[in-house]
Amino acid sequence: MTAPTIAFDLDGTLVDTAPDLVRTLNIILERHHMAPVAYGAAAQMVGGGARAMLDAAFVGAGKAPTDEQLDGLLDEFITYYTANIAAHSRPFDGVEAALDRFAAAGWTLAVCTNKLEGLSRQLLDALDMSRRFAAIVGPDTFGYRKPDPRHLTETIRVAGGVPDRAVMVGDSEFDIGVAKAAGIPVVAVNFGYTPVPVEELDPDRIIGHYDALWDAVASLDIAAP
Repeated sequence: MTAPTIAFDLDGTLVDTAPDLVRTLNIILERHHMAPVAYGAAAQMVGGGARAMLDAAFVGAGKAPTDEQLDGLLDEFITYYTANIAAHSRPFDGVEAALDRFAAAGWTLAVCTNKLEGLSRQLLDALDMSRRFAAIVGPDTFGYRKPDPRHLTETIRVAGGVPDRAVMVGDSEFDIGVAKAAGIPVVAVNFGYTPVPVEELDPDRIIGHYDALWDAVASLDIAAP
């Protein structure tokens, strides 16, 4: 029987990346003679990826960029972020113990993120976490971006799993939306980066700490291998 798969969002779910992402965003804004975005507001932009963060920040300042301008801004963002990707980013409390428990029980672990695949791998490498995951899939891997259900179903496929034996874990409307669109149960963490409280997005389960993830997933009745 195919092993069950647990797919995680990255930013705001597995790793607290907001310190480095927000700093990068504000560095780019400063270069373009714009005021910085407050930390809390900027952190809420993270779920859609760097391009969406930049677009939201410039639109919020009344300077909506063209697609060509946004491409250039994204290049600037990636260049700076790549050089500073794990300066302050760290796994959330309890993450590694939770991953160990699922792996020991025969679950396949995967990452389904709106962060570019290369940046995702670089971050997870820096934190010695890449080795844990059978698949790390970004929006550029197959050309799909959450909440497109194919982003999640392709992540599960590459990890060697099947959708009817899978669960998604995330922190935002993108994660909950992709899971619902794919017909896959979703556990939401309530400590991530979302402008809309996860309680309002109707996930299957909500946890406030990784210590609660095992029981939350067990209650979804996704059979162990």
